Amino acid sequence: MLVQPLLDKLTQLRLPAFREGLQEQLHNPQYTQLAFEERLAMLVDQECTSRTDRRVQRRTQAAAFPFPALIEDMDFSASRGLDRRFVLELAQCSWIDNHLNVIVAGPTGAGKTFLACAFGQSACRCNFTVRYFRTSRLLQQIAHAHLDGSYSNLLTRLARTDLLIFDDWMRDPITLPQAQELLEILDDRFGRSSTLVATQVPVAEYHARFPDPTLADAILDRLVHNAHRLNLVGESQRKTRSTVRMPSSGV
Repeated sequence: MLVQPLLDKLTQLRLPAFREGLQEQLHNPQYTQLAFEERLAMLVDQECTSRTDRRVQRRTQAAAFPFPALIEDMDFSASRGLDRRFVLELAQCSWIDNHLNVIVAGPTGAGKTFLACAFGQSACRCNFTVRYFRTSRLLQQIAHAHLDGSYSNLLTRLARTDLLIFDDWMRDPITLPQAQELLEILDDRFGRSSTLVATQVPVAEYHARFPDPTLADAILDRLVHNAHRLNLVGESQRKTRSTVRMPSSGV
């Protein structure tokens, strides 16, 4: 059998995992004990798994998460106030299929960003497109887009994203033009895609933080009323996970 021409053709067909698996089979005599169909199925599975992994990696890179976070690594201790079953259910991403939203609230350091990124990673695994933004930086990006003429393209990209994550939602004061921009973004997405916000601010305080009550009503109608809510409690995770030792009082 002419092995190298076959390997070259697999390279041309862009089947790298299939090629790698075939090379392994050719060099390992244990595979000769398997039927042809079994060996072929193993090669096909290897290629499919590799393609899925590469697709998830591309989506994760495009999402621009600030750090890696997985639901599997989530701390579900009772002190954090998380319902494990509910979180794992949300990680299945049916809420994104149904174009619903999620609000993750809690005090500083409670793990809101970690949970938001973990949900985002789950969405990438489920073949959804995701983008993560700190709200203040997105608003800055929008302002720059107005200046360089890319605003329309930016709105289109945001509208086409399956899951948009706003971190530090409502942390900073919102100006009237910024409120109008947020309404335009959420209006494009309502009923078509999903939004997740992570925030220190209780939902009851959202309305008062907008400069115009009519805009506040419109924004909250598109964001809050169709959203699942998670409230984190407890001590700052940054503090409890710190590796820095405090000096002994006896020193």
